[in-house]
Order: sequence, then structure tokens, then C-alpha cells
Amino acid sequence: MALKKFEPDFWLELENTYFNRLRQRKKLYSQYKTDILDALPGSSAACVELAEMVIQFLCARYPRHFTFTSSNGVFNNRILDQEADTTAWRRRDEGEGAGIKALEFLFDHVPEEFLVMQENTVTGKYELRAGIACSALGWTIKHKLGKPLHEIHEPIPDYKEKLQNSMDRRRGSWGLEIGEPLFAPPGDPHLKLRESQLADLRLEDIYLRVDWQTLRRLPISRAIVFNYKALFTPFVELRNEPYIPRLFARILRDGKENIMKYKGTWHVEHKVLSVLDRWASEQEDKGWVSKDWEERTLNEDPFFPGWNA
Repeated sequence: MALKKFEPDFWLELENTYFNRLRQRKKLYSQYKTDILDALPGSSAACVELAEMVIQFLCARYPRHFTFTSSNGVFNNRILDQEADTTAWRRRDEGEGAGIKALEFLFDHVPEEFLVMQENTVTGKYELRAGIACSALGWTIKHKLGKPLHEIHEPIPDYKEKLQNSMDRRRGSWGLEIGEPLFAPPGDPHLKLRESQLADLRLEDIYLRVDWQTLRRLPISRAIVFNYKALFTPFVELRNEPYIPRLFARILRDGKENIMKYKGTWHVEHKVLSVLDRWASEQEDKGWVSKDWEERTLNEDPFFPGWNA
């Protein structure tokens, strides 16, 4: 788990995978529906507020790609060459249905996950009341709705001790996957891959998955929005990133047992560990990394020298 200061200007970032990811997500939604997008009664106003905030952000951050006409409520997505009439969910008389429509608008235009947390006035705890979760492995939003934050994260080792008080920062949660699985509900065949080590597994089929996660409070409803995006990097690209092979090998070998078991990296370790060692030696021979360098969390951000070259 990586923690870093949150920069509001980079709340929502567009990637070169924008088209393909939206297409993939729509296909998944048509199949899984409320396993991916759903809302509980009482969350509508927060969902609408969130969608309006996203519109404001996109139009300010990417003015060449997105525009909004307040007089008629039309959102123009120039990347997709599409217009969306937002009055269908921005009318105050729309009721609870407005929340689902606002989430569907976000789903159509932003390849990002949004989980809306609202305070339970009886317990004082924040509970998941609505959201989009199309980048979930081993869980669905249907089974998380209505739960408080600490119960949602209950399966995560050391959550209470190390992560519960760091939820107001940008976090990066990583794992190693075969292929680029975006959504795998409980019982999905992809999850079975973690139970064996395939002898014919190719390095080219292994990816580093990082879920960048952010928390923001909505100013009007006071709801808290937890949003995240899954990014995939081919494992073979780590070869040319100074320090990373050696650091990665150290984590896989010496990482805390319960955390590594939760991440489920065992199914690829038989292929990646020896390769990481070889790449680390290559970097030492090239002078990229000193032979006496001791593995540790790197000081640099974004974490490697020469990143802006």
C-alpha cells in the first residue's frame, strides 16, 4: 500500500485507455447490473451532487474535451462525440430515481469507481449507500451496500492499525494479475487462477495492477466519496525502472505473511522472482543502482530518478 498527498487538480485523470475501458465497462454492466451499480433510498441527493461536481471538474480540467451548457443542462463529451441531457436527473422533483440516473451518467463518461458514504444518524458511522464498482475483484457493491467503512475493509489485514486513519490521502493498492481482470465477482473463474502456479505462464501475461484511491467530502450533502481506478502495467516494463526489481523481489520474499496472502501473489511468484533478481543485477551492472543500496521505500515521488527526462 502506497500513501501520498492528494492533489485536487488530479482527482480524475483521463488515460489513453479511455475508449477501451468504457467499452469494457459497459459490457460488464450489461451482464452484472446491480452487482456493479446500485443505490439505497436516501442517497439520491448525494449522487446528484457528486455527478454535478464531476461535471464541473471535467469541464475545468479538460475544457477542450468537455463542456456544459447550464441553460439547457446539456453535457457535451467531445471525446465520445456524445451529448447527455442532465435534466433527467438534476430536477429536484425526480426523487430517488435521480440517484441511479446520476450514477449511470458517471458510468457512461468516467471510467472510475465512485462509492458514496453517508453518516448513519443513529450510530454516527459512515455507511456505503450508493456507488459504482466495476473494478472489483472478489466482491460486488450489492454485498457491500449498507455496511460501515470498517466492515467494508474487514478482510484487509492491518486495516484498523495502519489504514483506518489514512483514508483522507491518495492510496495505491497493488497486486499481480494474470491478464487485465477488471471485474471478478465471487465465484468468477479468474479468481481460481490464484490457487495454482501454471508451468506455461508467460511473463508477458503478467500485469501489475494498482488501484489509486481517493476520499473527498461533498460540501452540501456532507457525504464522503471514495473513488478509485484500476491501472495495469505489463510486468516486463519493470525491467527498465531503476530500483523497482530489487525492491519488488524483497517485498515478495519478506512481506508480512498475512498481507501477501491477501494480495494473492503466490500464483505468479514462481515466474517473477528469478526474473526480478536478474533484472536487479542488470541494473547494478549498468550503474543504475548501487550494489550496496539497501531496499527501502524510495524518497522520490514519483519514486524513481529520471522520471521527468
